[in-house]
Formats: sequence, structure tokens, C-alpha cells
Amino acid sequence: MLLEYLKKRQQMINEKSAYYTKNGIQVFSKDPMVNDLVDLESVMAKYESILPEHIRDGIEMVIIGQFEEFEKRDINAFYRDGALYVSNFQSDNEDLLDDLVHETAHSLEEAYGYEIYGDQEIKDEFIRKRKFLYDVLWKMGFKAPKDMFLDSEYDEEFDRYLLNDVGYDKLSEIVRGILITPYAATSLREYFATGLTEFYLYPDNHNYLKKVSPELYKKLIKIHGLNSA
Repeated sequence: MLLEYLKKRQQMINEKSAYYTKNGIQVFSKDPMVNDLVDLESVMAKYESILPEHIRDGIEMVIIGQFEEFEKRDINAFYRDGALYVSNFQSDNEDLLDDLVHETAHSLEEAYGYEIYGDQEIKDEFIRKRKFLYDVLWKMGFKAPKDMFLDSEYDEEFDRYLLNDVGYDKLSEIVRGILITPYAATSLREYFATGLTEFYLYPDNHNYLKKVSPELYKKLIKIHGLNSA
């Protein structure tokens, strides 16, 4: 009796840990959610409802759990080869949804890289904001080489400078009206990804996004409209 019970229980666990969404995305929980209040199936349903098909077209699988990359790179989600790897440590449904949408934005850089970056418009806008941020931080006593602010690629030293030297609490105040989030200052790719996340998660804030990052907003409208015919 006990052996039969254990077999059935293990079967239920296995069935619950992997399933396919309505649109065919395979979801696999390598590790269980730490927060029992996070409803993975509900979040995935919302994810598919708010993102157009062509935006999530590059996503074949979502894997929930802990991975070496999280500790090595001090992150809690990443995209690779058609899969979203997302931490099982999530504060709530919104936190998980944010990670999923943000990493989906990075998947678009493979499919629509030229459409996003080819004309240099959002790169120019990003660098202008970085230059402004440099001037503000310098006047506040946060000294750093200007060259760091002119490089649009991710730089670990610059990331640590924002996180540890300036601090995200203070940075949040500084970038208000300049960037959508402090993390958007990290690199051009994160500037795009945070913008796309804002675009789809908070449609009521489109006017603010358009005001703060007009070139990025125009690009997001263009990407949103692709394959809509």
C-alpha cells in the first residue's frame, strides 16, 4: 500500500513539474517554487495573453530552478537557445512575469536585431542619456571615467559602479524622467529589454515611456506591429 502510494505521488509530482502551455511552450520545473503563492500556470497564461505571437515566437521552453549562471553572473534569469531559464525564487506572480518578459526581449535580438539596432537610433538615444547621467553623477561626487559611459555594451565594472558605488536607491531618484528603470542604464541591450518589458506589462504608462525614451518607444511600436497583417 505504501509503495503504491509513493509511486502515485511521484507520478503526480512529475506530471506537475512539466507541461505544455496553450500555445505549445514547454514548461519544466527543475526545482519547485520557493514561494507557494506563485502560480506558474497562471503566470504563463498571462505571459501568452499579453505578448503577441511573433514576440514570443523564439521561446520554445521555460525552465524554472537554480542554475550556476545565476550565481556567476549575479542574475536570476537568462535566455539561451530558445529557452528561458528563470529562478524559482520569486516574490510574487508579477516578479516572475517581469523576468519572463524581460528575457523574451533578449530573444528578439536574434530575430529582429537589424530592425532594433540597425539604424542606430536607440543607441544614439541611449548614449545621450548616459552622457547626461555622467554629468549628474560627477557633480554629485561619483567620479568615474567618462569612457565607461560611452560604451553601450555591458561592462561588469560599470555595473558594479552603479550597484555598489552609486546604489540603486539613489540611482532610482537620479534617473527619474531620464530612464524607465535604473537597470536600463546598464547597457544598450538592457535599455531595450527594460523598455519592452514596460511596454507590455504596463500599457497604461505608454505616454510616460514615449516621453522618457521617444526613439525606443518608436522602435517598440514598430516591433509590436511586425507580422500583424
